[in-house]
Amino acid sequence: MHFKLIVVMVEDAKTNTVLEAAREAGATGATVLNQARGEGLKPAKTFFGLSVESQRDVLLMLVEEHLCRRILETISRVGEFDDTPGTGIAIQVDVEDAVGVSHQIRALTGAVEEEL
Repeated sequence: MHFKLIVVMVEDAKTNTVLEAAREAGATGATVLNQARGEGLKPAKTFFGLSVESQRDVLLMLVEEHLCRRILETISRVGEFDDTPGTGIAIQVDVEDAVGVSHQIRALTGAVEEEL
């Protein structure tokens, strides 16, 4: 079984919504890193040196490669990434090898067979 890593940077207010949607689309779990800060085309505004931008969370999801595109598209739709600038981004990265995921492989075997 082959995996991909989905990395999502999202406004902290949308983290739970994105996680729930990703799980419904086939993700089996995630690691959430809180209080990240991002900067897009325009630098973040500050007020006396303090950022007025909302905090971001970074979500890391190791997903089976056949489910990855569906999960990525779901995340984008629910997070409104293409509709509203600055709400977040998501990328996928190929994973060459992974350990500690045997329990996920057992849980995903049926779901992947249905997908194919």
